[in-house]
Amino acid sequence: MARALITMPKTAKRGELIEIRTLIAHPMETGYRPGEDGAIQPRNLIRRLSCRYVDGREDVEVFSAELFPAVAANPFISFFTVATGSGTLRFQWEGDNGFAQTESVALTVT
Repeated sequence: MARALITMPKTAKRGELIEIRTLIAHPMETGYRPGEDGAIQPRNLIRRLSCRYVDGREDVEVFSAELFPAVAANPFISFFTVATGSGTLRFQWEGDNGFAQTESVALTVT
């Protein structure tokens, strides 16, 4: 399991634009680079990040990104969304070799 850091406000006013920053520890190996022994390192990329806003009534995707080999190791992604109601933001990273990680953060809207 990779280490994921998510920075966002715990509370917001209804209709407020909030910034969400994510960072996940991952090598993002392209499959083209030789290792110390000269052998090509196997490809190991995060391919997709999605964020869903889940409040008691709705489950809406508010952000998604497709990632490619040119993305650096430990990808940092920042985006904005509107606080519509109290709920949970669920983040899911998916990648090569069956990699999948999900994190959730609660948001209280006043």
